[in-house]
Amino acid sequence: MPKAVINKAIPAARVVATGDQEFKLSSLKGQYVVLYFYPKDSTSGCTKEGEAFRDHYRRFRNQDAVILGVSRDSLGSHEKFKARYKFPFDLISDADEKLCKIFDVIKEKNMYGRKVMGIERSTFIIDPKGVLRREYRKVKVDGHVEQVLQDLKALRRQ
Repeated sequence: MPKAVINKAIPAARVVATGDQEFKLSSLKGQYVVLYFYPKDSTSGCTKEGEAFRDHYRRFRNQDAVILGVSRDSLGSHEKFKARYKFPFDLISDADEKLCKIFDVIKEKNMYGRKVMGIERSTFIIDPKGVLRREYRKVKVDGHVEQVLQDLKALRRQ
């Protein structure tokens, strides 16, 4: 399976998202895409991260950017999560981990002394030509969204 690589076009991928949408990521060409991967709907860190993207949503839209959250949760879970926290952006269900594998975000994690495979909190900025321009791995929620927004602004000035 092809992988996403900095300064290269992202591999083709068909996704399903909230609002009964099915589309190819390539259909988003012409605008910046902020794709953030998170472990699980309605958990404290994932909620805090989603709220930060929600709270800065207008600022991202002012930079011609679309925000999409991704986890392995079902569309039903995503719909509830999105509605409960009033997220103005869509959430992609990647139950088959296809997108997770393209962006290489499935990592071994330690959960209460047990090793499990899960999503490593990560964010990617894709430019209007479909080229991966920035990646953030092992994301810490505090201050992250502000950093992504700052980097997006810098990319737009280039």
